Amino acid sequence: MAQFLVTVVPREPTAYHEQLHLLYLLAGEALDAASVARLTEELLHDPVVQTATWCALDRVALATEPVLAAAHIIEVAYRPGVTDNEGESVRIGAHRLGIEEVERARALRRYLLPPGGDPAQRASELAIDLVQTTLIYQPGGAFDERLGFYETLLAAPTEHALHVMAVPLLAADDETLLRISREGVLALDLAEMRAIRDYFAHLGRDPSDGELETLAQTWSEHCSHKTFKAEVRYQQDLRGEIAAPPPGASTLYPMWHELAGAPVTITSLIRHYLMTATDTVLADRAAHTNAPWVLSAFVDNAGILAFTDEHEVSFKVETHNHPSALEPFGGANTGVGGVIRDVLGVSAEPIANTDVLCFGMPDTPPERLQPGVLHPQRVATGVVAGVRDYGNKLGIPTVNGAVLFDPGYTANPLVYAGTVGLAPRGYHPRQVAPGDAVVVLGGRTGRDGIHGATFSSIELTHDTATTVGSAVQIGDPITEKNMLDVLLQARDRRLYSAITDCGAGGLSSAVGEMGAECGATVELSRVPLKYAGLQPWEVWLSEAQERMVLAVPHANLDEFLALCAAEDVEATVIGQFTNDKHLRVTHSGLNVVDLTMDFLHDGRPQRILEARWSGEGKTAPLPATAPSDQSAGDLLMALLAHPNIASKEAIVRTYDHEVRGATVIKPLVGAQMDGPGNAAVLQPVPTTTRGLALGCGINPRYGYIDPYWMALAVVDEALRNVVAVGGDPAQTAILDNFCWGDPRQPDRMAGLVRATAGCYDAAVAFGTPFISGKDSLNNEYRDAEGNRVAIPPTLLVSALAFVPDVRHCVTMDLKHPGNALYLVGTTQAELGGSHLGLVDAHAYPGSTQVPRVDLETARTTFKAMHAAIKGGLVAACHDLSEGGLGVAAAEMVIAGQLGLDLTLDPILLPEGVVVTLYSESPSRFLIEVPVEEREAFEDTLRGVPLVRLGRVTVEPHLRIEAEGASVLDLPVEALRTAWKR
Repeated sequence: MAQFLVTVVPREPTAYHEQLHLLYLLAGEALDAASVARLTEELLHDPVVQTATWCALDRVALATEPVLAAAHIIEVAYRPGVTDNEGESVRIGAHRLGIEEVERARALRRYLLPPGGDPAQRASELAIDLVQTTLIYQPGGAFDERLGFYETLLAAPTEHALHVMAVPLLAADDETLLRISREGVLALDLAEMRAIRDYFAHLGRDPSDGELETLAQTWSEHCSHKTFKAEVRYQQDLRGEIAAPPPGASTLYPMWHELAGAPVTITSLIRHYLMTATDTVLADRAAHTNAPWVLSAFVDNAGILAFTDEHEVSFKVETHNHPSALEPFGGANTGVGGVIRDVLGVSAEPIANTDVLCFGMPDTPPERLQPGVLHPQRVATGVVAGVRDYGNKLGIPTVNGAVLFDPGYTANPLVYAGTVGLAPRGYHPRQVAPGDAVVVLGGRTGRDGIHGATFSSIELTHDTATTVGSAVQIGDPITEKNMLDVLLQARDRRLYSAITDCGAGGLSSAVGEMGAECGATVELSRVPLKYAGLQPWEVWLSEAQERMVLAVPHANLDEFLALCAAEDVEATVIGQFTNDKHLRVTHSGLNVVDLTMDFLHDGRPQRILEARWSGEGKTAPLPATAPSDQSAGDLLMALLAHPNIASKEAIVRTYDHEVRGATVIKPLVGAQMDGPGNAAVLQPVPTTTRGLALGCGINPRYGYIDPYWMALAVVDEALRNVVAVGGDPAQTAILDNFCWGDPRQPDRMAGLVRATAGCYDAAVAFGTPFISGKDSLNNEYRDAEGNRVAIPPTLLVSALAFVPDVRHCVTMDLKHPGNALYLVGTTQAELGGSHLGLVDAHAYPGSTQVPRVDLETARTTFKAMHAAIKGGLVAACHDLSEGGLGVAAAEMVIAGQLGLDLTLDPILLPEGVVVTLYSESPSRFLIEVPVEEREAFEDTLRGVPLVRLGRVTVEPHLRIEAEGASVLDLPVEALRTAWKR
């Protein structure tokens, strides 16, 4: 086979310390020099800024290359078998130019290192060893090593004889069952392995490898949510102090009181708390209106709401945590791609993305990292790049999110990715019919992503990258964009009867779920592959990206396949849905899977989990700081500079939040468009001024103390965010995303119970239904000695609110000197888990109460705030969250480039000005009100806690006084400098 090397270099050296060259490897039986020359000239370089050379791939040609000016050279490429999107684009581009002799193409990066430094260390920084390979050499040599490196990259995968292995389960004792589960990365416990053994004992045979893998995927924590469906036996240790609801409000906190009466047995967290909350809210709503609102909750790939008479909107948030810990770019990249496909799976067009990211501290000393753990800064850089790469390339704006830092996320970063979709009402078919064709659409299948579903159901360890490296995937947004275009046309033509994404578990999950009520047959030899060499179970379980599975009636099949061909999207019929409730999978005459749908989906034994909660000793971790005498101003500057509060503009600016032209309120707002917006607002349908507000709430530090109050706080925060821009709290739906440690540990499980109980109480009190959710458990790291570290208890609540008229929306930046500034809400001494402790652990002795939401006051406040904004009475609105009043006032000053003169006297607490300024009491807003609207504003908020603290000034200073003495006086530029540290 003829092989060639193309080298592309910049015409002028860059200003960077290192020089970068692009390399392309080309191979084909009939490929000749003329074709390579043409391809190089017409496709592979930009003649204005680059020069390109090519040569045959042999030792003589490599030896005659000019000697490069560098101390060392590092070349980086994706490993064989890992998706190489750029290389595949070169192959496709060559074919479109008529150069079909190019059979294989690979893309590499060459880095020229100056003298000094450690090339091996630099190589480890440039490449993720799990998915990329490197070659280090000095100029003018290593010709044989280079040739071998290139030939390995171009080599065709080795083909192996197809086989289906029987797994010896029938004769296995308990120890052997657990060993099979552990060594196979099946993440099945003993009861589950016994159930599988008993099922096959009844059949009189051992399971095949494909059947065992299919059951492990279907029963995985990721796919079956077995912890949230487990029977939980909850106990409460009364020795510790557990914060109680406000007196006289017991009816609004029923689940807190239920847990206080422990012991309690809960048959299913998802049913008892989350689904029941939604049912309760919708039943109450139905009693007052006949208009449908929630069209789908908990049953589809995404929750669906009625937006207008003609349109519906969908929303889903997913996590991709474990893959992002191993390969940050690919993990985040495919996380975004996966949640976009969730929205495609409800026949909607993706119109906006969200991202919430949790990392270890960026200044973590490298020597403190555990084996196998990437540095948080490297994880953050890769994750942000992965989010940007996918959303930007698909033309989907990333409009809302958050970035958090905590030492607890060092080994287990969290990556939440969300997508909002828009679709015409009534265009999402859900009914598979026997006889429908099983069609796989989009990308080809490879070995990438195998065991992703089960891998995400276990903890990370020091050797995870070695043992389950194949669970990492690489995304291809261009393929997904083409698939998206096809699916929207197919939807509008009503060509399919059901659709789902090919996510965790691949074809096994997609076909198994779609055929659960009828049955299906699949022939795996028809599945398009990236390369040869996959065994049947690998084809079936692969989680290769950018794939969807559809049920297409035979009457529509020719039209559907013709549509796909016209859009250059690969679509293949791989089977048929049946009516016998069996899943039968074959490959070239081999029986791979033969299972009843009943056992596959209902045969898993229910877990029984113990949960024990104690309030004793519950505190949020604090840094080791010496006592100090920092002033209130010093503390404010330190808070603004903390990575959790500091400006995220450097990240936000890398995302395209303007594409599609529907973003009414951007992530950044203000005089210089650099202030932190409360929430994003979209106008998805240009013919109506009706809009959508997107916000979120997350604060794991409260979870250290009591996850129940954390849950109420983050629901409250998500609602504050959308209300602050003009969202209607009466038309707001929410999503839950739980990220937790090992639920088999009773203390972790008890925290999860308390968090879900808090979700119920908050959702019912606010009238906000949960329409979708996701759990990611086992976020723990276990070292070689067996020591375990769990992430902080983390709950993300995302809010989607309808905005009656986007023309009435407001932002958080100050608008006009002379306007009044009001504080809405009650300030209490609530600094437990606050950010003040992160900058000075000694600043608030005796004030460690976790913030508690007064649900009655909060819902009254949100309703009144919405009326004031809708009525045009508010010039600016900012919710109070991390850092409390002090940080919120500083952010309004920074964003508006104006000043504030404030007094704390109306709200001054006995604990003093520091506690008053930096308490994180929930349900509060800072409001700028035009002078002429003060009376109307105060009248609208009658019955809500409200005080006037001061006024907006033209002089750009933040001045705060209490009892006649100055508390702080800081210029805007000083605040901005600290905040943009």
